[in-house]
Amino acid sequence: MEDASAITSLPDDPQALKQIILNLSHERDENARQRDERTCERDDWHVKFLRIETELLRLKKWYYGPRADRLQTPGDVAQMLLAFATELETRPVNPADLPPADRCGTVDVGTVRRVRRGRRNLAAMENLLVIRKEHDLPEDQKPCPCCGKMRQRIGQETSWQVEFIPGHFERIEHVRIKYACAHCEQNAENPQITLADKPVQPIDKGMAGPGLLAYIVTSKYADYLPLYRLESIFQRNGLEISRATQSVWCGDVADLLRPMYDLMVRRVLQSHVICTDDTVMPMLWPGKAKQARMWVYIGDEHNPYNIFDFTLGRNRDGPATFLKGYKQTLVADAYGGYDGVVVGNDITRAGCWAHTRRKFVDAEKSHPAIAAEAAGIIKRLYAVEDRGKEVDVEARLALRQRESVPILSALKNKLFGWRDQLLPKHPIAEAVGYALNQWNELNVFTADGAVPLDNNVSEREMKRIVLNRKNSLFVGNERGGQTAAFLSSLTSTCRRQNIDPQRYLTQLLTNLPTTPIKQLEQWLPDRWKQRICSPSG
Repeated sequence: MEDASAITSLPDDPQALKQIILNLSHERDENARQRDERTCERDDWHVKFLRIETELLRLKKWYYGPRADRLQTPGDVAQMLLAFATELETRPVNPADLPPADRCGTVDVGTVRRVRRGRRNLAAMENLLVIRKEHDLPEDQKPCPCCGKMRQRIGQETSWQVEFIPGHFERIEHVRIKYACAHCEQNAENPQITLADKPVQPIDKGMAGPGLLAYIVTSKYADYLPLYRLESIFQRNGLEISRATQSVWCGDVADLLRPMYDLMVRRVLQSHVICTDDTVMPMLWPGKAKQARMWVYIGDEHNPYNIFDFTLGRNRDGPATFLKGYKQTLVADAYGGYDGVVVGNDITRAGCWAHTRRKFVDAEKSHPAIAAEAAGIIKRLYAVEDRGKEVDVEARLALRQRESVPILSALKNKLFGWRDQLLPKHPIAEAVGYALNQWNELNVFTADGAVPLDNNVSEREMKRIVLNRKNSLFVGNERGGQTAAFLSSLTSTCRRQNIDPQRYLTQLLTNLPTTPIKQLEQWLPDRWKQRICSPSG
């Protein structure tokens, strides 16, 4: 009835009717606009909430969680539990591993007994010094308690014990004998006094020997002990060496090893593929510590050296200077500073699939389904790489062309579909955008079998800088940063070659002062390892 009355109350004037219709149309459009604004505002708040939640979870993982990039969706947890249960069911049960049963035949599930099978591997101890200690019966116990006659020795029982003897300092007195001619002296002629030479020392007129210098360098740059802790350790062992003195010694060692460092740099720049990364290395500065940077450059298998480079900032001048003249392949993350470097030097830049996967893992809570699907597709790429580890470069490239390229094609189609269905600022959309923006770099490995799938090798080496930074906090000045770069390069390369850095540095510091530049290559870590491991070495 109200509608009928409203219709009868409409004016008969066409202009008035048109105005009413126009007003209603404007009102409808305004309501639609407000509704769209509310929808957009709600979507914006939702995306903002997802971004904050993603950032919070990323920071919580950084400070408290595991470093591994693993998905945490319930489906993945259930899948892991299913795989564990399947493996557990197929595993044979050893009765000796079961807990004892009580009188009623039930098992005490609260009692768990760990069973060690076999003896400890003594072959791993064969390189240790052996000191034999015989334990014999006292003379009054050797006669037989029954008949009183002397018992005969019929055998022995042997057991092993490992002992630790703390390190100690030694004072080495260098006595240089003088000679003179008594006959010339009696005749008031030049007595021809001659002084015997002593070995050239790493630090001229310095108190520290090669072994002590190698120990300090190894402790700080391979074991990440700050110098103030070494000062306490030395004091407990009977000699006080201040941290300031140790710092000066590290700088002197770095100066001595500069030719070796420069040689390693030249060798790394001959690599077909170089992996690089960087991290913060704080440096003391008036008012506030300066956020300097430490860069790492990993040579390929033909140039197996890890080089660190210290710069005062993160601008592209650092890698541009280091890579000047290099024209092959650089594996790096998506840092924009590399763009000018690779274009200016005509370098092929390869991307990192570990960074790409990490973007999806970090944004998992905002859209678990897409994150899990993207991580699953990337996992298939790594499965192909696992099968290609032990083959040569040509066979690995053929495998990638045959299996990885179709996977990448399917992933690209998925990325375009996800980008169209998500809001631009959605956390997963940012991960999708990262992958699409880096798509050409991420596909370089399909055209070159020597290019790795990710940049994890350089990220692993950056951990030594992070650990040193955590314990030592900062470097004192630019020269201190360069010292850290030189000595970290030597100790990191030693670990890559699986050799003892202290033993290598001791021999290097002993021989380097008298080694001609043309013979310097024989003291490269890989050459030194070949020499000491050869039958004639």
